[in-house]
Amino acid sequence: MAVKMFVRRSAMAMLSVAAVLVVESFVVADDAVPTYPEHQDVSYVLSAGGKKQPITTKAEWETRRKHIAAGIQTVMGPLPKPEKPVPLDMKVTEEEKVGTLVRKRITYHTDSAERTVPAYLFIPADARADAKRPAILCLHQTTGIGKKEPAGLGGNPNLHYALHLAQRGYVTLAPDYPSFGDYPYDFAPSHGYISGSMKAIYDNIRAVDLLQSLPEVDSERIGCIGHSLGGHNTMFTAFFEPRIKCLVSNCGFTRFHKYYGGALKGWTSNRYMPLINDRYGNDPNKVPFDFPEIVAGFAPRPFLASSPTRDSNFEVSGVKDTIAAALPIYKLYGVESALQANYPECEHDFPEDVRKVAYDFFDHYLKK
Repeated sequence: MAVKMFVRRSAMAMLSVAAVLVVESFVVADDAVPTYPEHQDVSYVLSAGGKKQPITTKAEWETRRKHIAAGIQTVMGPLPKPEKPVPLDMKVTEEEKVGTLVRKRITYHTDSAERTVPAYLFIPADARADAKRPAILCLHQTTGIGKKEPAGLGGNPNLHYALHLAQRGYVTLAPDYPSFGDYPYDFAPSHGYISGSMKAIYDNIRAVDLLQSLPEVDSERIGCIGHSLGGHNTMFTAFFEPRIKCLVSNCGFTRFHKYYGGALKGWTSNRYMPLINDRYGNDPNKVPFDFPEIVAGFAPRPFLASSPTRDSNFEVSGVKDTIAAALPIYKLYGVESALQANYPECEHDFPEDVRKVAYDFFDHYLKK
């Protein structure tokens, strides 16, 4: 494996395009958000009149970040922010001892009292409320068995990361993505979402709620990991969820312009973002956000891009472009060592030596 680091490591309503967007903790009208001509360059912020202002302060970056959040939500739909979220009402439907772990099959609510999310929860058998542990949300790839794969109950053994990380002492949670595993979902807009991506983001935000509710979990030490679908699902969620303190995306992204040469059809199913096709014509020049902005938006939180050189889904040069573009924002926060990239010589997979880099990354940032 070839490992390359950019830096050394140191110790629910639909909205139209003219509607009002709810963006993090503020509200802006669409016409108040400047239109950025490119999304690879995060070194400047636009004024309401479209004038470029170089970013030299965190406050200037936060304004650009709000513009990025607005752009993402024009494609994915608004992030739900209910005043009173639906109670989680977690139920344990099965419990089994797995070595030194307790594996629980659970269900919980996210946005509807009629619909439940199935998941596997791993808790080390010696976990105690008076010695709280870090927790990691583990998001699966595109696979019919959904959560069972990261839980070690089938699929590719290289992707059993919910089990692996629990064996390293973490509390881990592996939920189904809507429409996979035991989670039927038809993505009809009548459910309140215009994209499967935003539905998954909100489900994952509620998964963080669930992890924080567990007596064994340190609520300030929560991470997130995923492969492929789980990789970009991790990234989309972490952009909007600041309680995710550390994240790893394996085989999860590339710049839109380098995704199959800029052919974005793979992003446009109902499970993802149909408006990339319906509103933006699959044109990466028209889509109002891209991955360099998303990665910069993680700062100052630690992020590891695990991106194989022979990944046929996500061109590695687009990952390198993204890391290079986001690095100045990490430098702005004085934490450039928190932005890391691993470029192993393998295909679209997560073999043992590559996993070790990712797991060590979590240990470094989440374990005291």
